[in-house]
Amino acid sequence: MKLPIYLDYHATTPVDPRVLEAMLPYFTEHFGNPASRNHKFGWTAETAVENARKQVAKLINANAREIVFTSCASESNNLAMKGLAYGRRDRDHLVTMATEHKSVLQSAQRLSKEGFRVTYARTQPDGLVDLADLKPAITEKTLLVSIMAANNEIGVLQPLSEIGRLCHDRGALLHTDASQAAGKIPLDVEAMQIDLLSVAGHKMYASKGVGALYVRRRGAPVHLEPTLDGGGHEGGLRSGTLNVPGIVGLGKACEICRQEMPEEARRLAGLRDRLKDGLQAALDGIHINGSLERRLPNNLNVSFPGLDLATLLGALNDIALSSGSACASGSPEPSYVLQALGVSEEVANTPLRFGLGRFNTEEEIDYCLGRVVQMVTRLREMRGTAAA
Repeated sequence: MKLPIYLDYHATTPVDPRVLEAMLPYFTEHFGNPASRNHKFGWTAETAVENARKQVAKLINANAREIVFTSCASESNNLAMKGLAYGRRDRDHLVTMATEHKSVLQSAQRLSKEGFRVTYARTQPDGLVDLADLKPAITEKTLLVSIMAANNEIGVLQPLSEIGRLCHDRGALLHTDASQAAGKIPLDVEAMQIDLLSVAGHKMYASKGVGALYVRRRGAPVHLEPTLDGGGHEGGLRSGTLNVPGIVGLGKACEICRQEMPEEARRLAGLRDRLKDGLQAALDGIHINGSLERRLPNNLNVSFPGLDLATLLGALNDIALSSGSACASGSPEPSYVLQALGVSEEVANTPLRFGLGRFNTEEEIDYCLGRVVQMVTRLREMRGTAAA
């Protein structure tokens, strides 16, 4: 076993060697611009991009022409929300949740400054949206409901099929940030009545700097206004020379996830439960955040009330862990996700997010368990001595 151990797969994932192998020729040998349609270099790149488009679409039961390549899920979220809002002025109301990623929350805040009304559906203590609160929040003036498939801190899986049905009953559209869920759990945009869906390559063993946005074209097509002007790439929705190696890698990553998802989910859920059960058996007074029944198979979020989180993380310097979203890791504030669940300040101030992934082993999980129990016990003893 090699140290340090990486248990922060929600922040980013290593590139799978099979993905890297697929990408490499497009850095040197097949380096053409897919927009260059007058020679073989461009044709080869365009063929690779279109193949990746099919691979991404197949993962979520979409059509290839419904996939728009972007630089990341944050860009996809911005394009979905702002592009839709700028293209539709007949409805001026948005619905989301306080537990969303900042790229969704800040897009909603930006739109509220431009005249749109925003409602935040109530979050239940287990992290799930309150459907009884969501239903009346969706009115004939609601343009979009944006609720993430899986939360990036607590891993809770939202009931997208039920949400999609509520949206379409009122003529509203559903967008979901699936950056944590895609490749980890089955997603079906048709069955779940999803109109817009965001994906991030680096959350599913592809490279950083590439993402995708699913935009419904079948049935009732969704119209977006571009938020980035230029060369009219990606059907006019996202200008900019395409990141061909990244796109090829994203396509390959989606193919691998689609083929290996059931077995990988089973294995990771077993490791996650091994860690959870060990922590609960060895330590009293810990708090598991979010629903255990509706949860990503690779997520565990545990608070240790009474301890100083920075001290605990510092003591565990041979394990890569985080206290929450990588995008908010520099913030001294308590987790806004946990605050939305209504937990105590002590719980919101002391979460450890264990993000398991493809390359973790049972030996690593057992080592992590032992180290966390050791350091929590030691810090509690020190606190008790100081108090005495």
